[in-house]
Amino acid sequence: PIEFVSTIIVRPFSLAVRLFANMLAGHLLLVSFIVITAATFTLSLSLVIWPVSFALLVALTGFEVLVSVLQAFIFTILTAVYIAGAMHPEH
Repeated sequence: PIEFVSTIIVRPFSLAVRLFANMLAGHLLLVSFIVITAATFTLSLSLVIWPVSFALLVALTGFEVLVSVLQAFIFTILTAVYIAGAMHPEH
């Protein structure tokens, strides 16, 4: 019963939590920089601060795409390992 719970409940739950946490962190970071960019655009110093903030926003968007591709790869590999382990027990 313990192996069943581990295989059927815990492993998919851990994959889901990992994926959700990474997506949430990336989206919160992007939203934070969007708010900063919008706020600096309305300030009088917008010509100085806005381009830097916008460049960071573009860089973070590219980084978020890279992280999402990496997370998809890790999710696929871990799923394959979990399925292979469930189909071929070691004992």
